[in-house]
Amino acid sequence: MPRSFAKIRASLENALKANWRPTAAWGGAALALDLGTKAAASKFLDVWEPRPVIDGFFHLVLAHNTGAAFSLLAGEGGPGQGLKMTALSALALLPFLYFFIQAAPGDRSRLAALGLILGGALGNIHDRLRWGAVVDFLDFQWRGHHWPAFNLADLAICLGAGLLGLGVWRSRPAPPEGRG
Repeated sequence: MPRSFAKIRASLENALKANWRPTAAWGGAALALDLGTKAAASKFLDVWEPRPVIDGFFHLVLAHNTGAAFSLLAGEGGPGQGLKMTALSALALLPFLYFFIQAAPGDRSRLAALGLILGGALGNIHDRLRWGAVVDFLDFQWRGHHWPAFNLADLAICLGAGLLGLGVWRSRPAPPEGRG
């Protein structure tokens, strides 16, 4: 086994031993909430029939997104679109592995962020593999501006990425006095 591969394997094994429980807990919670709310939306909502929660601001609407996050590339279509988007989602998890390996044991905010990202990504991958599209149902608008429908998986991914970014930003050393 090449030395660099052995080093990566050892790093991953150490990270798994120390960090898998909190990451799995946050990821499992995000995944369960996502799949549960998508099942409820699919059962109780009709496709593209908005149900106002706060009229003019927030509606529930059932949508099936064949594109990437927030309906990007949804119009591309073509054969294999679902497979392409599933592969893209899986590739997007590669930075997750890097940050997971780099996380210090007990770094609760980073492990929570990684769990949210993992749970959200798995929720959307599940939809793509099962339905060929992601189930979206949260629909916001404000003063004529409309945000594409999304789901709790998208929200978990965004919250996790924001927490991760905040943690990276806060952990950067201060510039030396007189610089920056």
